[in-house]
Amino acid sequence: MSTPILETKGLNKNFGALTVAEEINFSLEAGARHAIIGPNGAGKSTTMRMITGYMMPTRGNAWVAGHDMTDDPLEGRRHLGYLPEVVPLYYDMTTRNYLQYIGRLRGLDNLVTSRRVKEVMEICALEEYQDVLLAKLSKGFRQRVGLAQSIINDPEVLILDEPTIGIDPIQVAQTRQLIKHLGENRAFLLSSHKLPELSMV
Repeated sequence: MSTPILETKGLNKNFGALTVAEEINFSLEAGARHAIIGPNGAGKSTTMRMITGYMMPTRGNAWVAGHDMTDDPLEGRRHLGYLPEVVPLYYDMTTRNYLQYIGRLRGLDNLVTSRRVKEVMEICALEEYQDVLLAKLSKGFRQRVGLAQSIINDPEVLILDEPTIGIDPIQVAQTRQLIKHLGENRAFLLSSHKLPELSMV
């Protein structure tokens, strides 16, 4: 039996007396596709933040590529791509500058960063917008930039939190196709409050 690329055991998150996530247990093998579904406020985003090491669990553990995301989150994130529900963009940067910045933050050297920026802009159909300020992009194209930053380090695990929320129907269809493509060669965890949305991906 192969080692899971992503695993959680007993993940819990409490905010005072409020329990937001309780006893989350699952694992993903390399290349697997899974989804978290539930209504708004069900704890989907909180669970993803704990898995990615951006929020510490009250108790329990998550591992990415064998790295404990409580004790060694930076090493775990080297194997991880994450698109939060609200994409963390710097609107005074151009698309290319922002992706270069993210590449360097992820620890890629200048040569690899330049190559990966070119590759992810092509994958996400952003070449035409590489020198456009992020503030001037539509929400759909900002979402594409968010997807591009999530794969800049060519991760083995991709975690996407409500990736089509708030974009128009044409952009939703295009984003679904992009997500399918991005998930072809990596483990994939997606959240949504819409079952039909998940079935499309």
